[in-house]
Amino acid sequence: MITLDYNRIPRHIAIIMDGNGRWAKARGLERSMGHQEGAQTVRDITEAAAKVGVKYLTLYTFSTENWNRPSHEVAALMALIIESLEEELFMKNNVRLRIIGDRSRLPEFVQKALERCEHNTAANSGMTMVLALSYSARWEITEAVRQLAEQVQRGVLRPEDISEENVQNQLTTSFMPDPELLIRTGGELRLSNYLLWQCAYSELYFTETYWPDFTAEHLYAAIEDYQSRERRFGKTSEQVTTH
Repeated sequence: MITLDYNRIPRHIAIIMDGNGRWAKARGLERSMGHQEGAQTVRDITEAAAKVGVKYLTLYTFSTENWNRPSHEVAALMALIIESLEEELFMKNNVRLRIIGDRSRLPEFVQKALERCEHNTAANSGMTMVLALSYSARWEITEAVRQLAEQVQRGVLRPEDISEENVQNQLTTSFMPDPELLIRTGGELRLSNYLLWQCAYSELYFTETYWPDFTAEHLYAAIEDYQSRERRFGKTSEQVTTH
């Protein structure tokens, strides 16, 4: 039986939603069916995370590498993203939507739908759901470096004054804390260019379960596992206990 300490719920959980295609293949279905089932899982996990008090839920929805997939699959994914933006889900659960990633590469109809949903949910004060769309960590860090270089070129920042805080403030995630917990479904054991800066001290949780089969109970099991770990941040166990 899963028992959670509600005083130690991670503020920010990031998820790599992997296994949609393999889930469909195992059932003799088209990959698109796996993505559709995965969209329902997004709704279920959003509600489950909001229910236990998670403040930020960041979902790796579409990476910059995903643009290399067959065009028909990319088109289907874009359409599914729009279909999944049901404002009832956000309003019922007091959830706010934010987007991170290179929006310029997204089709115009997707950009407009995202902007509309962000605007309509901006006043919601519960959990923030963050979709990483056309996102990669290396793209994000490269953009941050470029912006800092421009500041140096304009004379508003000296190279010797560049700090971790400066870099952090240029990242697309600057509005939220780093993830305490990163979950990856589908059995793969890698970060796949996802939140590399932000996950420097995240607890990593990998599961064989494909994303369409990932339930609220799976989420709570991951949180329970997180709560069993000691987070030292370079300190000793004694230092952590003392403080």
